[in-house]
Amino acid sequence: MKKAEVGNIIEFRGGLQGIVEKVNENSVIVDLTYMDNYRDLELEQRTVVNHKNYKIIKDNAFK
Repeated sequence: MKKAEVGNIIEFRGGLQGIVEKVNENSVIVDLTYMDNYRDLELEQRTVVNHKNYKIIKDNAFK
């Protein structure tokens, strides 16, 4: 399994998407404001996702 890197866009928990801001040993910190419907979902701005619980959608959001 390939670990995400800073700037990757990942998908997790049934379709939520976000940009990886920090990579930790067992998890990543994800910015959820990337999603168009972020405000409608009433979520926190960031969340932590274990490496086992996401898939990489795009290699780098900043390219």
